[in-house]
Amino acid sequence: MSIRAKLYTAIVVVVAGLALTAGVGIVAMSRLGDRFDAVQRASDARALALQLKYDVTDFNGWQTAYGYDDGKSRPIYVASFARFERDLARARGELRLAREQQILDRIEASTTDFARLDDASWAALQAGRPDEVKRILLGPELVIFQRAAAASEELATFESAQAVKQDKAFEDARADALRLLVLCSLVAGLLVFILLVTASDLARLAEGRLDAEDEVGAADASEPAD
Repeated sequence: MSIRAKLYTAIVVVVAGLALTAGVGIVAMSRLGDRFDAVQRASDARALALQLKYDVTDFNGWQTAYGYDDGKSRPIYVASFARFERDLARARGELRLAREQQILDRIEASTTDFARLDDASWAALQAGRPDEVKRILLGPELVIFQRAAAASEELATFESAQAVKQDKAFEDARADALRLLVLCSLVAGLLVFILLVTASDLARLAEGRLDAEDEVGAADASEPAD
């Protein structure tokens, strides 16, 4: 094999090795990106679950308030319950795991009963029966609220656990990616070193051949002519 062929072969091997190393690094970073996306989704799900938990407590508090201030807080209760319904609809669309949907079913069933009983409470208040209002709010409505609150607490706990799980998976993936990138860098450095050594050896070989050719030429020139 000629010197040029050997040099080209060494260059091709090094370039292929560097391309493979770069490809491995790109795949590692892509996987890390997927893990980060999963972390973000889990964080958003946790935030939504906590918002639902807050919503349930909020509209219950404003319902109790309007029951004791002769209905003055009723508009705030209505707005609070509407916000809860929007967040629940959003959760239905974003939280697609079977466990999540089951918990959302329980929240929806409880709050549907809550709203139905609230209609009765509001009607009693408008009819001038404050004792009936307090009986509803502090009796059956409180029991329904506790069911909704327990379900929303369960959802928040579940989403928090999922977020912690995804955080750990991301940290593990980041550590793996870092180790892989360090390995790729070492391999790339080794390949470049091999190329430099090969080029140096081939250069010395070429110089040796040139020196030999010069010596042969000098010997031929020193021979007497016939």
